[in-house]
Formats: sequence, C-alpha cells, structure tokens
Amino acid sequence: MATQTVDGRETAVDRPKIGFFEGKRGRKFREYFLAYAMLLPAFIIIFTFGIFPLAFSVYQSTLRGLNKIVGTYDGLGNYVKAIGNLAYVLGFWLAIAFLFLAVRAILNTRQTAKKFEERPWLFTIPGLIIGSSFALFLRWLYMILPELLGIADKMRSAKQSGAEEPTSVLFRQFIGEVWQIPEIQRAFWLSVVVLIVGVAVAYTLQQRMHSSPRNNGYLGSFTQSVALTIGAVALFWFTWTQVQAAYVAAIENGEVIDIWTQVVTISAGFVLLGLSWWLWSSASHRDSNLSTFARLAAGAILIIGAWVLIAELPNAAAGGDEDWYLGLLNTVYYSAGSIPFQFAISLMLATFLFQNIKGKTLFRIMYFLPYITPAVGAAASFRIIFSGRVDAPINRIITSLGFEKLNWLNEPTGIFQMIVGNNVHLPAWASGPSLSLVVIIIFGVWTYIGFNTVIFLAGLGAIPGELYEAASIDGGGRWSQFRHITLPLLSPTIYFLTLYAVIGTFKAFTHIYVLRTDAALGTADTASVVIFDAMKRDTRYGYAAALAVLLLIIVMILTVVNNRIAEKRVFYG
Repeated sequence: MATQTVDGRETAVDRPKIGFFEGKRGRKFREYFLAYAMLLPAFIIIFTFGIFPLAFSVYQSTLRGLNKIVGTYDGLGNYVKAIGNLAYVLGFWLAIAFLFLAVRAILNTRQTAKKFEERPWLFTIPGLIIGSSFALFLRWLYMILPELLGIADKMRSAKQSGAEEPTSVLFRQFIGEVWQIPEIQRAFWLSVVVLIVGVAVAYTLQQRMHSSPRNNGYLGSFTQSVALTIGAVALFWFTWTQVQAAYVAAIENGEVIDIWTQVVTISAGFVLLGLSWWLWSSASHRDSNLSTFARLAAGAILIIGAWVLIAELPNAAAGGDEDWYLGLLNTVYYSAGSIPFQFAISLMLATFLFQNIKGKTLFRIMYFLPYITPAVGAAASFRIIFSGRVDAPINRIITSLGFEKLNWLNEPTGIFQMIVGNNVHLPAWASGPSLSLVVIIIFGVWTYIGFNTVIFLAGLGAIPGELYEAASIDGGGRWSQFRHITLPLLSPTIYFLTLYAVIGTFKAFTHIYVLRTDAALGTADTASVVIFDAMKRDTRYGYAAALAVLLLIIVMILTVVNNRIAEKRVFYG
C-alpha cells in the first residue's frame, strides 16, 4: 500500500499488482530466480575451467596428430594404442554404466513417489525436453571445437602474410568469425530454445500440480535419466561403429582380429563375477543351512567360470602401450606404498600430539612444514640426499654401517628382487617397485604426514571426552578405547583422507618429475608423467589426451569403489 499527498493530506493509493510475482508461488519464483542468478557466475567459471577443458580433451583424444599438428579424426585409435582391444570393452561398459545410472535414477524416483504417495510422472515431459537440450548443447560444443582448433593455424597464416594486428586482436577476430558460422549459431540457439521450452513447461507443471518440496528432485532425476540415456546410446553407437571400422580395416589388410569374441568373453566374465558376489552376499540371509551351502557353492562355481573368462584380458590388452601399462603399475605401487605409511605414522603422531604435552604447538608446526615446503625445492634436496654417488649423505651413512652403496634414484631393479638377490629371478609383477620409486614413495610419505596429522587432530578434537571417561570407568584400557571409540569416530576423517590420498597419488606429478632419472629406465614414471611425456616430449597431443581421459576414468572408478566400501564402515555418530 502506497500513499500520496493531496491538499496537505496523505491518502492511500493501491499499488498495481504484478500477479506473476505476487503470492506464495511468486515469492518462490523470486527465490529461485535470485538463487540461480547467484549461481550463474559459478556455473560460468565451472564451465570455462572444468566442463569445456574436459570436453576439449575428449574431442582431442579422437584426433590423430604429431608435432603440434591437430591431425585427422581417428575415433578410438588413440585408446586402442594405449590399452589395445580393451578400449572397445571399456566403451561398451561405459555405455552400460550410463544406462544403469539412468534406470537407477528412475527406480529411486519411483520409490520416493510411492513412499509419499505422489504422482510425479508428468515431469518426464520437461525432463525429456531439458535432457535433450543438454545433448543439443554438447552437439554444439563438438561442432565448434574443430573450428576453435583451427584458429591457431589461421593466426599463424595471418602473421606470415604480414598482418600487423596484435595477437589478441587477431584471436578475438577469429573467435568472432567462428561464432558467425550459420551452422554453429543454429545449433547453439536450438539448444537454448529447447532449454527455455523445457524450463517453461516445468514451471507450468509446478504451478498446476500439487506443490511438493520434492518436485525439483523429480525433475532433476528425470532430466538426469534422459541425459544419461542419450549419452549411453551415443557411446554405444560410437563404439559399435569403431568396431565395425576395425574389422573392415583388418579385412583390407589381410589380418584376423577377434574383437567381438574378447568383448563378449570379458563382459560375460564380469557378469558372472557380479552374480557370484550377489550369491555370496545373500548366503548369510538364508533360513536353512542347505540353502546357504547351495548359494556358496554356486558362487564358488561362478567365480571359477568368471576367472576363466576374464583370463582373456591379457590377450585383449596385448596390443596396448607398454610404457602406459608400466606407468599405471608404478602409480599403483606409489599409491599402495605411500598411503598406508602416511596414515599409520600420521595417526600415531596425532594421538601423541593430542595429549597434554609441552611444546605440542611447536611440534605441530614442525610436522606440517614439509607439506607447505615448495615441492620442487624439496625434491631437488632429495635428489642430492639420495644420489647414487658414494659421497651422497644416505650412502655415507649406510657405508659407515658396513653396507654397500646403493644407486637409489638411478636403480631400476625392484626392491623384492634386490632382497632375494640375483640367484633367484622373480617375474616382473613380483619384483616390486624399483628402488628409484621407493625414494619417491619416501618423499610422498615425508610430505603428507604433516597434512594428515593436522586433519587427524581435528578429528580427534571432535570426539567427546566423556566417552573415554565412561570407557575408563567400565575398565576399558588404552587399546580398547582406541579400537572401539577412536577408530569408529575417526572413520569419516579416515574416509576423507583416503579419498584425497588415492586421487592425489594417481594425479601426482611435480615431485615425481623432478626426482625421476633416465637411469631408472622408466620404473619411476607414473601415469601422469607418461601423459606429460606424450604431450611435451613426443608432441602427440591426441594420444596424451586419450591417456588423460583413461586416467580420469580410473580415478572415477576408484572413487566409486571407495564410496561403496565406506558406505557401511563410516560411522557419523
């Protein structure tokens, strides 16, 4: 209600109402509009520095090029070079994973709707439209990427032709030319229009249907399901066409390949492995001993069958890149060799520093210093300390104790092979990490002990002291309190640090690149170093992008496995 002054008196004047923004629904619309307006800058940043580079890497991985040349389309060629015919198996299983996630989203929506006795199925209409708009947006993105890749050649040609404009001006000019291409503009505006239509339909349904706090969740679930289904179909079609092309090329060259046999065999092996896991998990819930025994026996038989079928994996992977496989093996060694020691030492130090001792603040600072020390400088110091020279600090210590000097960073032999000696020859997989990689593991443990200690201290500080007092009154000792109170209540902290450490070790690069030596013969090169060499040293940009995508998939799988394991073991109080 507004007022106006007439003849010295204030009279009430009705303010015109805008029905769209009035009432409860209008307030909700204003809240949504404000929230999405606030999120827009974050979305732009995430798209610019997250989604777009990822899409660019995936596109680049399908190109064949060398020596800074963009190259021609090669499909799964770079992936086949890296992991052999496993690339086709991976393509089909990624499509199946997308489809599984789409079906699971629908089933979860159905379960939620049944629980609250709601009928959200009309939201499939805007979900279908909005999900299609995302697919159209990706189509536009992959239409514009080849044109963006060609800008570098255009700028080079312009400079060679004597163009006087600055590089930044030329870049903006060519970007504008790319945007003006009619096909690209039509694709972009089509995705925008479809998205607007989908949002409008969703808003209309929300206005006319029963108001529920779960409506947005239903819409998001249907949208996610549609997008994943479209992605699954596209990935399946792409992998199918690549397999057919591989068979055609093999026939032209007079070669014999068995891609379909390997795909079916390996996939059947994993299906049997999943069924055996389900049988073993459900055996404990049977009412009779006979039923339990039957399920355990059936699970054992399926495991044997799965093992026989999955044994086709080495044959499928035989055509892959040995350097890449060695890099993955070194990464596994680095992760498995550093994480347990980091956690054990950090938890011990955190437990000690949590006690009421003098100077604990100083000790906390000292233990945290390695983490904030510049990695390049610290790694350079380790190169000197663990040098293979006789007068190197570590070699001086061990020779003074009566042992022979070691080559340390220059030693490619596995530590288990060094322990058993040259008289016993171990297979490559059993020789363990090289001594050079062991030095890198020591550096990783030294660096991250302080960080993990600080996080463990925070977790210990969140545990109520009354629990320990009650346990002491009941006669519980220090070990019993640590096992039954400290570890369960630290499980969220351990879960976070495990996830952080696994991702960090698989992505580690800086200190490994500084500590690696040519004399180690690649036994200290992890996956990230192999990717960098493919890009920088060999200038195979497409191949490096394919390796980066494979590493991303591996990290995502490890993250999912870690989440599954932690679901029933993390205690949040």
